[in-house]
Amino acid sequence: MTALPSAPVEKVIVTYKSAAAEAGSNAAAKSDAAAKGAQTGESLAFERRLAGGGALVDLGDSATKQDVAEVMDAYRADPQVASVEPDIRAYAMAVTPNDTDYAKQWDLFEATGGMNVPPAWDKTTGSGVTVAVIDTGYAAHSDLAANVVAGYDFISTSADARDGNGRDADAKDEGDWNATDGECGTGSRASNSSWHGTHVAGTIGAVTHNTKGIAGIAYNAKIQPVRVLGKCGGSSSDIADAITWASGGSVPGVAANPTPAKVINLSLGGASSTCPSVYQTAINGAVSRGTTVVVAAGNSNANTSGFTPANCSNVITVASTSREGNRSYYSNYGTIVDVAAPGGETRRATDTPGTVTTPENGIYSTLNSGTTTQSLENYKPYQGTSMAAPHIAGLAALLKSAKTSLTPAEIESAIKANARPLPGTCTGGCGTGIADTAKTVDAVTGTTTPPTGTVFTNATDVTISDNTTVSSSIAVTGRTGNAPATLKVGVDIKHTWRGDLVIDLIAPDGTVRNLKASSSSDSADNVLTTYTVDASSEVANGTWKLQVRDVASGDTGYIDSWSLTF
Repeated sequence: MTALPSAPVEKVIVTYKSAAAEAGSNAAAKSDAAAKGAQTGESLAFERRLAGGGALVDLGDSATKQDVAEVMDAYRADPQVASVEPDIRAYAMAVTPNDTDYAKQWDLFEATGGMNVPPAWDKTTGSGVTVAVIDTGYAAHSDLAANVVAGYDFISTSADARDGNGRDADAKDEGDWNATDGECGTGSRASNSSWHGTHVAGTIGAVTHNTKGIAGIAYNAKIQPVRVLGKCGGSSSDIADAITWASGGSVPGVAANPTPAKVINLSLGGASSTCPSVYQTAINGAVSRGTTVVVAAGNSNANTSGFTPANCSNVITVASTSREGNRSYYSNYGTIVDVAAPGGETRRATDTPGTVTTPENGIYSTLNSGTTTQSLENYKPYQGTSMAAPHIAGLAALLKSAKTSLTPAEIESAIKANARPLPGTCTGGCGTGIADTAKTVDAVTGTTTPPTGTVFTNATDVTISDNTTVSSSIAVTGRTGNAPATLKVGVDIKHTWRGDLVIDLIAPDGTVRNLKASSSSDSADNVLTTYTVDASSEVANGTWKLQVRDVASGDTGYIDSWSLTF
């Protein structure tokens, strides 16, 4: 909507002076409406009293502008009337962006594979939130510049940084090209600079409504470029320091971040069967400071458990989906994935690697045309879980802006609980589905009433040590009556010998229902399932608990998340 429609006025709001009989008597206001109607030749009817005390008077749907003016003049001439005003129309302000390439951003608005972003812009656009893009740095772009705040270059090796001095306060992307095959290790190939961080940043926070380029998901948020990837990638030590600094933590030898980020995007990763402690420590610190950490699942068409930092705790791990709503052919998968988002496919799985055969199905965003060093700004479609993650980072920024009290765990829980099932297929596991932006924003702002099928989730990790009993709580509100006879209890527990575990559901009144018994012969990893419980004798509202007891030694784990579906 670029111009408001000219809607006819059918009603006026009359406020009487406090001493007037019409101010407190509906009968008097009704009589006065009839008198004013006779005076002006209009058919006026007192409709109702408003909460503020005004009287709503209906002129009928055939009233012209002249009719309205005459009626208002009649009321204004009455010494008992304090004011009269038209009952005007208001309209949703989530206008379609006028950015010239918005039509190419199917990932934001298409019903099948998109993330339902535009309806959320009525309520939040990311104002007041900084999102750190820990990546290759920033290639200057006029469709981003107004939303970029000062970042930092954490690449400590001068040769990899290509800026001659290692770490510094300039997050400029100096290029990540490789000149020859094998330059970055066995199997590495020569390649041009990717300007990867700038592409990620555009999805999150490109300037919007500027008749240029693309629209960002959280277009009033600020983007903080934090450079960790240069020639031949980046080191875990540099990335960990960047996570700490971006979230407002202290890094030796580096000045404090003047604009700490409440959301961090990590569209990066490497192979590792475990989360390195240097990552986990930094992530835990960031989350403790109230920063939500979003991580790409990886692009190896393999189980995400073998890639880090996607396999770390306290992060939102994001798989990629295609325009058709399937898991993208390259996307990692598995029980560690929390949610999916559009990552696109610029080619089909059977097309020659390195080709771009379906650019219209990729994620279109800000970029640079330079093959090695920066040249002219441009836009291009990319594919990858690197493109999916910033969709969730943008959503996290919208949520934090809409409700500043939200914790990282609450943001993760809301995103997961309000995702929709993939319209296509996902072999291996894509979390709770494709994130739904508008539905999630509505849920956290309280603009929807919990319907049948509402999911309540707790995504805060709880460590399960040997021979201990732990619990995780969910406060259920907004329900009426008792819980259903088919209450769904979704359980996601990471544990290396699940036979050690006894799992119970504890109702608000303390009633215990066993979900799983221990078994010395069940040596499989993890409990990832949904139990159906007859809880019809229990009041729905209240605090429900998932209790987990470890009955043996030698294997440990944690409650990753659990949910109740009413």
